[in-house]
Amino acid sequence: MNLLIDVNVVIDICTQRKPHAEPSAIALEIAKLNHVRLWLYAGSTQTLEYNLYRHLRQENLEAGRPLTNAAVLANARRLLSEFVKDKQWLAALAAEGPVFDTQDPEDAQLIRAIERFPLGHIRLLTRDERLLTEYPDQTISPDAYCKLGQPDQRLDFIDLKTQQDAIRPALEQQIHRVLHHGHYILGPEVRELEARLAAYTGARHCITVASGTEALLISLMALGIGPGDEVITTPFTFVATAEVICLVGATPVFVDIEPDTCNLDARLIEAKLSPRTKAIMPVSLYGQPADLDAINAIAARHGLPVIEDAAQSFGATYKGRQSGNLSTLGCTSFFPSKPLGCYGDGGAIFTSDDALAQACREIRVHGQSQRYVHTRIGVGGRMDTLQCAIVLAKLDRFDHEIAQRQTVARRYHALLAPQEASRAKPPSRQADPPTQNSLCALAPLRETFQLLPWPQPDRTSVFAQYTLRVPDRAALQARLHAAGIPTAVHYPVPLNEQPAYAHLCCPDCTPVARQMAREVMSLPMHPDLSAADQDRIVTAITAVPI
Repeated sequence: MNLLIDVNVVIDICTQRKPHAEPSAIALEIAKLNHVRLWLYAGSTQTLEYNLYRHLRQENLEAGRPLTNAAVLANARRLLSEFVKDKQWLAALAAEGPVFDTQDPEDAQLIRAIERFPLGHIRLLTRDERLLTEYPDQTISPDAYCKLGQPDQRLDFIDLKTQQDAIRPALEQQIHRVLHHGHYILGPEVRELEARLAAYTGARHCITVASGTEALLISLMALGIGPGDEVITTPFTFVATAEVICLVGATPVFVDIEPDTCNLDARLIEAKLSPRTKAIMPVSLYGQPADLDAINAIAARHGLPVIEDAAQSFGATYKGRQSGNLSTLGCTSFFPSKPLGCYGDGGAIFTSDDALAQACREIRVHGQSQRYVHTRIGVGGRMDTLQCAIVLAKLDRFDHEIAQRQTVARRYHALLAPQEASRAKPPSRQADPPTQNSLCALAPLRETFQLLPWPQPDRTSVFAQYTLRVPDRAALQARLHAAGIPTAVHYPVPLNEQPAYAHLCCPDCTPVARQMAREVMSLPMHPDLSAADQDRIVTAITAVPI
C-alpha cells in the first residue's frame, strides 16, 4: 500500500506540532522501513507553502520573535524542501481540477487522485476526521497506520515501480510532450530514439518497430526469406524466434546450445547447413551475446546473413562491440520486462546495410516507399510515438542500470558460490562438437543447485535474468514461493518439443537444450534489487535442502 501524505501531516512534522508530530513521524518511518512509496500531491504545493508559512508566522508572533514575513517564508520553503527530498510527486490531472462545487475542493482533489488507483493500492495519510469518516477505504490516520501489522513481504521478480520513481519527471515530460504535439504515429520521438539507439550501438541504421517479434519478422522479409528456405536457430528460446521463420513460410532448423551459456553452439552449425539454408538466427540469451565471431565466420564461408536476436542482451558487449550491431541485422525488444523496456510492446532493428535498412523501413509501413506507393509486401509494424517517448525517458539511466544489474549479479555469485553444492562446472567447450556419448557430463546433478558460469571474458552481460541449474526445480520453487520469493523458468520446454514444432526436430537431437529446460530457474533480478533482499533470497535457497 502506498501513502499520499495530506497537508496536515506535512505541517505536523515540519513544525513539530504537538501532539500530532510524533505519530505522524513514526508512521512515515514505518512506511520507509517497509519500502512503502510516499507521495505528495503536486496540486497541493501552494497550500503546503501557505499553511506552513501561516503556522510559522503565528508561532513567531506568539513567541515575540521579530522575524520579517520574508524570513518566515524562507524558513517555510527550507523546511518543505527538506521534507520532500525522499517523496514522490503525484501529478495533478485535468479531471481533478473542476472541484469547486464540492464541500472542500482541496480534499476533493486528493480523493479523486486516490480513486485513479485500484482500491487499496494507495491511501491518504491524514488527520482530517471528516475524510477519515466519509472515505474509510481511501484514508488512514497516522495512529491507525502505526498499529498495522507487517505488510506483505513478497518480493517482485522485476521491479519497474522503483525505476519509474527515479525517472518520473522525465517520463511525465516525454508523455505530455507527445500528448500536446499529437503526432502519435512516427512522431519526432521516433526519429530521436532511432538516432540515439543507432549512435549507442554504432550501427548506421536503427528502425523502430512494433515489437521484438516484428523486428525478427521484418528482418526475414527484408532478406527475402520465404517458402522452401531454412533458417538455423536455437530450440532454447522464446517461441517468437522460430515463429517468425514459419510465418514467412520458411523452416526453422534447430541446433543445440552451449551448456555454459545456453546460447547457440557454433560448433554444431555447419553439420545442419543445407542448400536451402538462407540465414542463421542466434539468440543472445539471459543477457549475454552468443559467440557471434564464430557464427559470422561460418556464415561468411557459406554466404549467409546472420540475424542476432538480442531481445535479452541489448546493452551487452561482445569484444567491445554492442549487442545488436554484431551481425548483418540485430533485433531487440522493448517489452516492459526487458533491460530497456517501454510500457507496452516495441522493438528495433539495427543494421549498417543501407539497402536492408530501406527495405525494413518500407516493410514496417505496409511496403510503402512513398505515400500510397507500395513497392513490396509489408506489415503494419510501426512502434508508436508514446512508447518511443517512454524509452527515451529511460535511456539516460540505462548505463547506470546495466552497471547495477552487473553488481547485483556479481553479489549473487559471491553469495551463492560458497554454497554451491557442486563445484563441477558445466562441460567446457571442446575442440570437437559434443556427441551423444560425450554428453554424459550433462547427467542430472545430484546436488541442490549449480551456478551458470560468469559471462565469457570476451563479452559482458546485462543479466536480463540471473539463472541457476536446479535438478529438483519444482521443490525449490515451491519453497521459495512459500517464503514470498518469486521465480521464473526461461524456458521449460524446448521449441522442438512444442506441439507446433515437434515435427521439425526430435528431442534427442538437442540433448543440452532438453536438460537445461528441465533444470534452469531464474531468481528475482533488476537493477534496484537491494542487498537485504538478495540476502533473503540466498538464505531461502541455501537454508533448506531439497
